[in-house]
Amino acid sequence: MSKKTRKKARPLFHPALWPSWLVMFLLYALSWLPMTVKQRLGKSLGIFLSKAMKTRFKVATTNIGACLPELDEKQREQLARQCFVACARGFLESTHAWWRDTTKYQKQVKVNGRHHLDEAKARGKGILLLGGHYSIFDFALPLIACQLDKPGYMYRPNDNPVIDRMIEQGRQRDMNIAPFTKRQLGGMMSFLRSGGQVWYACDQDFGRKANIFTPFFGVEAACITTPSYIAQTSGCSVICVSHLRTPAGEYEITFSPIQENFGEDDREDAAIWNGFIEQAIRRHPDQYLWLHKRFKTRPEGVPRLY
Repeated sequence: MSKKTRKKARPLFHPALWPSWLVMFLLYALSWLPMTVKQRLGKSLGIFLSKAMKTRFKVATTNIGACLPELDEKQREQLARQCFVACARGFLESTHAWWRDTTKYQKQVKVNGRHHLDEAKARGKGILLLGGHYSIFDFALPLIACQLDKPGYMYRPNDNPVIDRMIEQGRQRDMNIAPFTKRQLGGMMSFLRSGGQVWYACDQDFGRKANIFTPFFGVEAACITTPSYIAQTSGCSVICVSHLRTPAGEYEITFSPIQENFGEDDREDAAIWNGFIEQAIRRHPDQYLWLHKRFKTRPEGVPRLY
């Protein structure tokens, strides 16, 4: 049995997991802060982390330089710092989504392209909502789920059972949102065939699991073909979705038109959701998770980026 498996097999109250419970209680306490205080704290925390996490800061500036070559070094560093602030704020917003009432924000969120979602619902089939890793993280889930009739999401379980329990209970505490892991693909297919609507952020580098390379801001990025397989097998409608925080501190969700013929060409499908994410990033460049090594997996013969 591997070290990771042994850790997962431990009872939730095993002494080795007590520090994780302490972290959870700290986050729970932070969730009670007013949202305005969370935003101010997130700014300070983000600036601190941008200086403390030098390796991750370098990853962010490298990604920004590859995707937005028109920016000079000073502009890249400034955008990287803004990204750290946006992500820190997003993490604190996630604590609000896990434990506090989000009804106010569900009513205030600005929704673009709602008619595309309504058209997809009218077709009477399931809907696959293809998203990306933007900075508002889990706070986006209730904002999107409240627009849906039968919401679900696909996720990767956290290796730490205490943290995984905290996150998943927070995500599922209202609106009856159905969770699916990669090992529950069959169940998710059935959910879609029964009219379910699943949010799936598929834009990260999954290493050897990536099947193809498709340009992302002109840079060849490793992409998975799972969304194409899901669409082809389940017969669901496919819509791209973004969830962003505006400079004014408001929240904005955008639904794309239905992607007709999605599932027929893997590369074309990946180009579609990559292109939609690019458009969202260009509107609010600080809102993307530039801290992730998006180009870690490279085509054969292409130099490493990191």
